Amino acid sequence: MPALLPLASRLQLLPRALLSMASGSPPFRPSPASGSDYVPRSVSAAFVTCPNEKVAKEIARAVVEKRLAACVNLIPQITSIYEWKGKIEEDSEVLMMIKTQSSLVPALTDFVRSVHPYEVAEVIALPVEQGNSPYLHWVHQVTASGSDSSTAPTVMSRPCSCHVPS
Repeated sequence: MPALLPLASRLQLLPRALLSMASGSPPFRPSPASGSDYVPRSVSAAFVTCPNEKVAKEIARAVVEKRLAACVNLIPQITSIYEWKGKIEEDSEVLMMIKTQSSLVPALTDFVRSVHPYEVAEVIALPVEQGNSPYLHWVHQVTASGSDSSTAPTVMSRPCSCHVPS
């Protein structure tokens, strides 16, 4: 029996789908009651670099007020090394991590480009495949056109480190 324990431990690392195929049982499907009805890739995390904290805060506040983002995290003191106009540059910047609906990324990009001080603003977005379902739904609710803060789930007092009031 002890020889089976290492094998059993390794089997737990296999994806549930593979185990269900091997056993002949139907694949695991979360129940709708679990709140896992998130549509993969419907939320994105967008990244924008800014020259300083003042600019980053102004843009962050504006995209949240315009409901182009549910939350923006500011990560200060990153170092960016890049080529610009034939020369290698190195700058200290602030990185914005913006959570939004994927469908809003084009509008978010247009807005950032219109207010950003850089000649070419960095705006890149990555789709979110999975995560905490209540948080992902909150992102949708906050960024939905015509929604108000009273629609945010009551189970979360602070949905992110953005210190959104409960």
